[in-house]
Amino acid sequence: MILPPWIVLDPSLKSWLLEDIGRGDRATQGLLTSEMPWGKANWIVKETGMIAGLPIAARIFHLLNPEVRFTAKVKEGECCSEGTIIAALEGPFDALLMGERVALNLTMRLSGIASATRQYVEAIATLPARFVDTRKTTPGLRLLEKYATGVGGAINHRMGLDDAAMIKDNHIQAAGGIGKAIAQVRATLPYPLTIEVETSNISEVREALEYQADIIMLDNMTVETMGEAVKIIRDRNPATRIEASGNITLKTIYPIAETGVDYISSSAPITRSPWLDLSMKLMA
Repeated sequence: MILPPWIVLDPSLKSWLLEDIGRGDRATQGLLTSEMPWGKANWIVKETGMIAGLPIAARIFHLLNPEVRFTAKVKEGECCSEGTIIAALEGPFDALLMGERVALNLTMRLSGIASATRQYVEAIATLPARFVDTRKTTPGLRLLEKYATGVGGAINHRMGLDDAAMIKDNHIQAAGGIGKAIAQVRATLPYPLTIEVETSNISEVREALEYQADIIMLDNMTVETMGEAVKIIRDRNPATRIEASGNITLKTIYPIAETGVDYISSSAPITRSPWLDLSMKLMA
């Protein structure tokens, strides 16, 4: 998974640091009033999970003070057990302490998402279907949360509304039908972009096929109905891609993948994952 360039991420990272620091770190600056001493610290995993976000944490400390050396001890995406030292830090004490909370919070959040994502990816690893994330992300954190699902092995769905045209149930209602919606959107869509249509029954699948949707989403269908829809789509136009979505769980994802869909999308790794517990310990 490719991390966005720092020119994109730095404004957010700086704003999160400013939110936490406010007018100053009262404890750190009150204690360390003379020439700033040099310190060392380790980041330690407190429960088993996949690590994501170490490059972002390193950047946070760099923004506070370029003298801080943040050395990752594990690879991004590596699964670590409780007690593992995942990073070593060295630099001015004030930067280590002021950056601790923001850097840890982000890494814990992203590691939790990556860990949950890996469970879904592994559940269908023996089948061709690929696991995909969604736009159900925390405002302001979309780039990083989708980065974390990528670390966990998922494929990113569209980043925003301008990545592709996804015609959903409310669009269909507003347009007066799937055919009308596809025709109107296609008339204004830039050439490289695709049209995906959300369908909830076989009749809608047939209409989406008739109007040549690039991707057909099978939303909240039973496994049996999905299997029927996949057969219809493959017989009519094998090039049409098929996505399954709606209430995907670790219990249901494998039988859904067995229907022959290309992609299975779920927001669960982002919306329902717990943070992975990490801590920073200063060295004596």
